Amino acid sequence: MVGPCTDGLSRWVHVAEPDYGVAVLNDSTYGHDVGRTAQEDGGTTTTVRLSLVRAPRSPDPQADQGPHRMTYSLLPGATVTDAVEGGYALNLPLRVVPGSRGLTSPLVALDGGKAAIESVKLADDQSGDVVVRLYESLGGRADTVLRPGFAVAHAQIVDLLERPLGQDLRPEPDGSVRLRLRPFQVLTLRLTPTTASGGSTSPARTWP
Repeated sequence: MVGPCTDGLSRWVHVAEPDYGVAVLNDSTYGHDVGRTAQEDGGTTTTVRLSLVRAPRSPDPQADQGPHRMTYSLLPGATVTDAVEGGYALNLPLRVVPGSRGLTSPLVALDGGKAAIESVKLADDQSGDVVVRLYESLGGRADTVLRPGFAVAHAQIVDLLERPLGQDLRPEPDGSVRLRLRPFQVLTLRLTPTTASGGSTSPARTWP
């Protein structure tokens, strides 16, 4: 970092040298301001500041007015993996709810720790397809396997509007999907579940 900058990192920021790193986690900030200053002894100091409140007059003259409550956490000795996991733990803490005593399998899961699942939802067209958005989180190439908790008849890569990009993926016999990600790549997948008869739950679809 050669000078001050502001970046919209909504869960964590990580600064590090080769053998040591520190992460600043947050649950609601707009971003961070990161800068470096030179010391008289030739060293440098990295300063990380959280942008807590904005008060623009336009388009909403009352933006960010009133009391605010924010949570942040300092995580010394953190790797990027620690920062990613800490950011999720702070923003999405475990919830305990009444239920059966049996273990519940996740709807989808990824092998390894190089990629993270950001969201899982039903497709907007109400077809019954499941949309999974994931990303490579460590800044390197990653081979991983997506393991749905349901049988998959078809898998394809789509854009943010869930439109197909002409890249079909072939699920393994157990329904898993092998993926290769570029550094920090964000990928959106559309999974079509298999019906009890072995077919697809989704009717034929067309997009403009």
